[in-house]
Amino acid sequence: MDHVRIEATERTPEVYFDFNGHYFSLRGEAYPEDTNAFFGPLMNQLEDYFQTLDEATITFEFELIYFNSSTAKVLMMLFELLDATAARNNAVKVHWIYEADDDNMEVLGEEYGEDLEHVDFSLVPKEA
Repeated sequence: MDHVRIEATERTPEVYFDFNGHYFSLRGEAYPEDTNAFFGPLMNQLEDYFQTLDEATITFEFELIYFNSSTAKVLMMLFELLDATAARNNAVKVHWIYEADDDNMEVLGEEYGEDLEHVDFSLVPKEA
């Protein structure tokens, strides 16, 4: 498994997972009809991948414009997975990218970041 690339749709984000490069990103809107069907296989791949890591530096970028409550639960599970991975002797960096004038996404990023103990979490405002 080298990488996963899924193009964005009206309801799902662009997904790019580069397992060899330890770089992962989700961009766009996320409100799939079936959250488990979309995110389930991705989470499984990440869990398998993270089990093999030791002393790796992992970067995860989130540039989400909108997501629903079901996706919010998936993101929380993903952040818990990232935090556990970082606690096992890995460096995990998360960049939460949001439009500079989107207070809602900024606050959501702050809330997610507060719950992480081992992840280097940064809020990155993006000018329109």
